[in-house]
Amino acid sequence: MRIQTVKNEENTGSRTYVSNTAGEITVALVGSPNSGKTTIFNNMTGARQHVGNYPGVTVEQKTGQRLFRGINIRIIDLPGTYSLTAFSEEEVVTRNYLLNNKPDVVINIIDASNLERNLYLTTQLVELGCKMVLVFNMSDLMAKNGTSFDMDLLSRLLGAPIVMSIGSKNVGTQDIFEKTLEVSKSNEMPKKVEIKYGDEIENEIARVLDALKYYGKYLEKYNKRWLAVKILEQDNIILKELSALLPSAFYAKLSAVLQKSLNHINKILGLAASTAIAESRYGFINGALKESAVHKSIAEISLSDRIDQVLLNRVFGLPIFAVIMWAIFQLVFKIGDYPTRWLQLGFDSLSSLVSHIMPPGLLSSLIVDGIIGGVGGVLVFTPKIMILFICIACLEDSGYMARAAFIMDRIMHKIGLHGKSFIPMLIGFGCTVPAYMCTRTLENKNDRMITMHINTFMSCGGRLPIYILFAGTFFADNAGNVIFSLYIIGILMAVAFARILRATRFKGESEPFVMELPVYRVPTLRGVAMHMWERTWQYIKKAGTVILAISIIIWILFTFPRVSDAYVEDYESQVLFLEQSFKDGTIPESEYNSRAGLLKSKMASIQLEYSAAGKIGHFLEPAFKPLGFDWRLGLAAVTGIAGKEVVVSTLGTTFSLSGVNNESQNLRQSLKNTYKPLTGYNFMLFSLLYFPCIASLAIFKREAGVKEMFFQAGFTLLLAWSVSFIVFQIGRMFI
Repeated sequence: MRIQTVKNEENTGSRTYVSNTAGEITVALVGSPNSGKTTIFNNMTGARQHVGNYPGVTVEQKTGQRLFRGINIRIIDLPGTYSLTAFSEEEVVTRNYLLNNKPDVVINIIDASNLERNLYLTTQLVELGCKMVLVFNMSDLMAKNGTSFDMDLLSRLLGAPIVMSIGSKNVGTQDIFEKTLEVSKSNEMPKKVEIKYGDEIENEIARVLDALKYYGKYLEKYNKRWLAVKILEQDNIILKELSALLPSAFYAKLSAVLQKSLNHINKILGLAASTAIAESRYGFINGALKESAVHKSIAEISLSDRIDQVLLNRVFGLPIFAVIMWAIFQLVFKIGDYPTRWLQLGFDSLSSLVSHIMPPGLLSSLIVDGIIGGVGGVLVFTPKIMILFICIACLEDSGYMARAAFIMDRIMHKIGLHGKSFIPMLIGFGCTVPAYMCTRTLENKNDRMITMHINTFMSCGGRLPIYILFAGTFFADNAGNVIFSLYIIGILMAVAFARILRATRFKGESEPFVMELPVYRVPTLRGVAMHMWERTWQYIKKAGTVILAISIIIWILFTFPRVSDAYVEDYESQVLFLEQSFKDGTIPESEYNSRAGLLKSKMASIQLEYSAAGKIGHFLEPAFKPLGFDWRLGLAAVTGIAGKEVVVSTLGTTFSLSGVNNESQNLRQSLKNTYKPLTGYNFMLFSLLYFPCIASLAIFKREAGVKEMFFQAGFTLLLAWSVSFIVFQIGRMFI
């Protein structure tokens, strides 16, 4: 049943405020990245959202509901943004929502340990005239720093109530709801707080306001002073909107007024208007903080700063990062090997059990060879993937992941990008789809396009099962080092092609970059477990849906059409002859088992080659043969377009049906009996270099367009083939 809402409305100028006495209110959560906004959202709604410790996680709007004191509170988690001067797409989304949807209350989440930086957004919300509640999150860190303020005075200076919160411990959530309802029910307008920009700028604001009064009917949704400030800041989106809203003659007059004002400010102050306005906002913040400060810490250096002196050292920072990543892969293999083996034994036993219970036939083959051989071959890697995700979650929640982007900033600048581009690349180690979407945080289109194109070289979670399978098969003693080398090759390829793309298709300088480094925090067990399980569940769910469906399709393609009756009759007659010879005592049991196994293998090979999949594989084989791949690996690479995990399930089904290893169902042993280590490494390299999956291409198309999608698919396929060709042809000369 829909809740009916009784509202008291009060219109002041261009903005309508709503006093809710019953029913439903809409609340918008706004805050800077790393302020803990998503954690507060989770606490308020009970939702399970990913919480990352670096900018760019919250890119799209999220919604939750909460019934509190009989009021249904609809909570909108807006993308994290440092300001309402819209450069990146998340800033555009946030500002447009506040301007167009006019929520009943804006909850501004602020990192209390870094007030000066976070209150910059608050000043712009104050200018917008929002009904607001300020949440000073991570207030425990502010207390640890020895800093305290007169919160009642600071609240009056900022024109909004302040709630102290510790989001990670769910402290203050009740107070947030209480203050939100109090503000929403109040008929009083927010206390009028006006940020003064100095006489010169204030005079020009007055000039712009005077010009705008003639266009009131076109600009009803805007707060006029806020709009005047944005015009002086030369906010491109606002100017574009005004160009569309105003008649051309009016817009030309406004442009003339603006240019005159900009010239005057620059001439008098020696600064661009946008710079002078930003300095004035920080002056307002510093004045408010100094006025309300009770005790200010004079500690020479914080613990985070001491740690950063080591981890962000210009000499040791990058080697430390490399060692941390290397240690993670060693941990994944050393510890993950044990549960992986147990799972493998479990699936082998399950296959044997089903084979003994069910009579031989198509249904038994479907379950054993298709489903268990395909899906089971992917699920056995779950323990190693869980360990990897635990490590990544610890790096994120501790604050080190943001440092990784900072460390890479110097290298990224040398290839024409900056550290912020490394954030989507880091996310790409988990999954390429959200990594592509995260590039929206990059302001410059060329930066965004280059970052998307090189992100394909980041080894996503789907590639990890391929690495684990082949590295564990051919390089068991050094599997962790081999996998680490693939990650390094991917990064080096990304660096090389970023330079090439910057010098050719996407020329120009990268945008300046400032990276905010959150304070170090001890990851909580609950947070790490939640992040690990979210990612692992996506992997398991994919195995139970997409990979299951593809495994069945692959089994069908390998099973049909059936070989001709002549082959079957010949095979059966040879088996009968062997059985009779064994019964007569003509041949010993060992010879009987050996010859029967060879017959089974030969018959299975004939069936595979006669099947639709076999014919497809043999058709493709000439393209893959120069790389050292037979038709089986070629077919697996093609099915990997659906998802890299499918490569493992395809090989599992292929070798399970082929009977090449009659003594064991273990896929690794089958691969070891069939291929050489050079082929195994080359196949991993090929899987690294061509685009991750069809889903990633769909997102690429949505974010960059059809032309760029085809370019991405084409150049990565060509690169993968060329590099693998060179590696195999040179490698075979020495091996």
